Amino acid sequence: MISLIKIIPLIVLLIFFSIANAEELSLLSLKSAINVAIQNNPSLAQINARAKAMAAIPSQVGTLPDPTISFNALNLPVDSFDTQQENMTQFQVELAQTIPFPGKLALREKVALFEAEAATQNVTEARWWLQKIVKNTWWQTFYLDRALQIVGSNQVLLRQFIQIARTKYEVGQGLQQDVLLAQLELSKLLDQQLRLDGLRRNAVAQLNALLNRPANLSIILPDDIELTLPKLIAETDLYQHAENFRALLAAKRKSINAAQSRLDLAKKEYFPDLNIGAAYSARDDKPSGAERADFLSMKLSVTVPIFFTHKQGKAVDQRTNELMQQRYALQDELNNVRAQITQSYSNFQRAKNQFVLFKTGIIPQARQTVSSMLVGYQVSKVDFLNLVRSQITLFNYEMQYWNAFAEANQSLAQLTATVGKEEIYE
Repeated sequence: MISLIKIIPLIVLLIFFSIANAEELSLLSLKSAINVAIQNNPSLAQINARAKAMAAIPSQVGTLPDPTISFNALNLPVDSFDTQQENMTQFQVELAQTIPFPGKLALREKVALFEAEAATQNVTEARWWLQKIVKNTWWQTFYLDRALQIVGSNQVLLRQFIQIARTKYEVGQGLQQDVLLAQLELSKLLDQQLRLDGLRRNAVAQLNALLNRPANLSIILPDDIELTLPKLIAETDLYQHAENFRALLAAKRKSINAAQSRLDLAKKEYFPDLNIGAAYSARDDKPSGAERADFLSMKLSVTVPIFFTHKQGKAVDQRTNELMQQRYALQDELNNVRAQITQSYSNFQRAKNQFVLFKTGIIPQARQTVSSMLVGYQVSKVDFLNLVRSQITLFNYEMQYWNAFAEANQSLAQLTATVGKEEIYE
């Protein structure tokens, strides 16, 4: 038998790999978050279901009305109810069909088809904005993780400062106020950590809601994020891409087409609809036994739009103004899209430049300053207040560095959603 001593290391190894795999599976990358949201988000599913429902409408409104079949008893004498008593007593079967004026059904189908296509574009639009919100929330969580790491590392450094200040004070080379000052700054960091923890829990709850998961489900983001920001194409090119790819603008164009078809249909309403029918009437034989001939009846009726001034004419006016409304709505939305592109483009460039400045200039210089002051304080050439201030300054710069990186990616998410295309880089 295998001894227990030989089994224990194997068990420990298996537990270690199980924990490692579990941690790896719990990591939520940005791509995974987007995929899960697209598959599971109930709001997107609702819009998608509506689009599918509207896709079933065109064939319905483009089909002739259902024919009617009626069964009638005509000229039945009420004194005897004898079907042989009167020559005109008959039992009738009638088939009737309403036929709209040529072109009306096709126009009704076109209206419904354009509306269904607009609904499909709205699904694409909703998917883009869902991705944008997921990206923004994910990057907010990413920033809060980095901020908490910075707060934690600064707590360690301040505790070291406290120990150094206490040691110098004990040997008579320092001041007690230095120790108290460092303890105060440490307490401020603890307070900031509590605030950041609360913000992260809120961000995680929002992200879980977007992914249709329990709000209190733990989320761990990966650490190996590529710290690069792309170079965007020209702003005017982004305008053109938005006109070509933005689903919202495409939906507005479909709405214009639908409004135009409604106007054409309103003009068709000046023309009458037809109603055709045929009836077969069966009669009983005479009391003497002689046969009575059955009857075949045909009918044709038309609607007469005699109230066209107050009805069809007003409908044309209504549809004309609705068409103008849709055209104005498209132009207004196009202006809004261009404004959003300019704003997001500007925000991205500003955040990107800040990120590069902090990374290549400000933070390395601040770190050198802290290191130099720490050495100077240990040999009593720098006072403790300046040392603490330099460390707090570095702390603020590091927070701004990660905030700029997160803001740049959030602006990029806004920009791609506004353009309706991911490939907007040089």
